[in-house]
Amino acid sequence: MSSGKAFSHSRIAILDFGSQYTQVIARRVRECRVYSEILPHHASAKRLSDFVGIILSGGPASVFSAAAPKLDPAIFSLGIPVLGICYGVQLMAFHLGGSVEFSDRREYGAGSIKIVGQSDLFQSLPSEFQVWNSHGDKVTALPPGLSGGRPHPTRKGSARELPLPGLRL
Repeated sequence: MSSGKAFSHSRIAILDFGSQYTQVIARRVRECRVYSEILPHHASAKRLSDFVGIILSGGPASVFSAAAPKLDPAIFSLGIPVLGICYGVQLMAFHLGGSVEFSDRREYGAGSIKIVGQSDLFQSLPSEFQVWNSHGDKVTALPPGLSGGRPHPTRKGSARELPLPGLRL
């Protein structure tokens, strides 16, 4: 790290669901001078209650698989922000009463995303950028009480700013 400034006292937990990018997520959080800790996907809500936020990583599983990694659904009641990425957002929808469907066609490869509207989540990013897709399930309805971004013809996947934000790229 190039700066001599100490890490803030904020702590972010990253639950690992098998994504090849979990370490990259942790590094990016640390580059923001915030301590991050990678924990197993089954970490209890009690274990996570001292963190200021939780990131649910992506992963190759389907929420419908009996062997898929699970989480403690009580984390959604802790009152701290939870960011779901890919598989993480599918888990959020699944546990919070949304609708997730198995896609008959897996998406894998490069795509692009275009940010529509204002969002603190995307404030330092360009309005359009490249992403990597790797998933088979899709969120077809958000859980009750949550709202999402509107579809955009040049945006592959969906980026949503929610009280519990989720990204499916």
